[in-house]
Amino acid sequence: MNDQPTYELSINSQAASLFDVLSDIKDEIGCETQEIEGARILDAGVHTHGSVAAGLGLAGLCMGDLANIEIQPADPDRYATTNAVYVQTDHPLHACLGAQYAGWPVQSDDFFAMGSGPMRLARGREEMLGELELTETGSPVVGVLESDSLPTASAIKLIAEQCQVETSELRIAVAPTSTIAGSLQVVARSIETALHKLHELKFDVRTIISATGHAPLPPPAKPGDMASGIGRTNDAMLYGATVTLWVDADDEAIEAVASQVPSETSKDHGRPFKDVFKDYGYDFYKVDPMLFSPAVVMIHSLRTGRSWHHGKLYSDVLRQSFFG
Repeated sequence: MNDQPTYELSINSQAASLFDVLSDIKDEIGCETQEIEGARILDAGVHTHGSVAAGLGLAGLCMGDLANIEIQPADPDRYATTNAVYVQTDHPLHACLGAQYAGWPVQSDDFFAMGSGPMRLARGREEMLGELELTETGSPVVGVLESDSLPTASAIKLIAEQCQVETSELRIAVAPTSTIAGSLQVVARSIETALHKLHELKFDVRTIISATGHAPLPPPAKPGDMASGIGRTNDAMLYGATVTLWVDADDEAIEAVASQVPSETSKDHGRPFKDVFKDYGYDFYKVDPMLFSPAVVMIHSLRTGRSWHHGKLYSDVLRQSFFG
């Protein structure tokens, strides 16, 4: 058991097919397309309004089109809002840690953005990807950038160089976190936060077979207010996300980490993330890394039928973050 799945196409190729679909319906989903240095760009919120559909598309690109992602109703008494993002995948390792995790700070002389998507597999430089043997070669290459501006020519050349492809082989989608599409694709990361936390806790994430995640979709922040956009989307995870994992591992291995997964185990837990972020000078790398995880986790053992449930929702913090 535990053998990782194989794919008929590369994950980047699968995502490229979805990118083509989104580009074809750009007008219907409130997006625009253009070329920069030969790379194809999908603007889902920089110079456009984007849409919920665009956000679902971006989330799909981030996960290499290896997940089912949809909007579901949410109880406002529990989640402070009326919609939630539900994610289901039977490829959690590749979809979440291989593709979706925002592990690439894309920085050139005149541009910065957090990079996600299967382009990270093509780059293959992150320590975590090496540890988990998550890389692939070939073209095209697909990525998603969290930014309030479109990538510059220098950024496109940098991405192509590090992914070892021509710029014409790049497919890049862009949206600020404060927009509809940008916030939705971040909130679709509930499973990813649980897997990343488990990896940090030295649990073998390759034993996770299937996963679901559910997190409230916050109202978008004021245009240009990246701090509030980042704060609300992180709070949706930290105080409102529930993740369920089906795991093929020994009970002892699960027992050793299950209670440590929820965000409430972090010293920075308990306040809206915008306030925490400000205290650290808006530097993600100074925030306690154990904070970035879902509010609630449930783990089911495929070997023994035992289950573990830890954490709870924090409705008051969600209301303060979204509407305070």
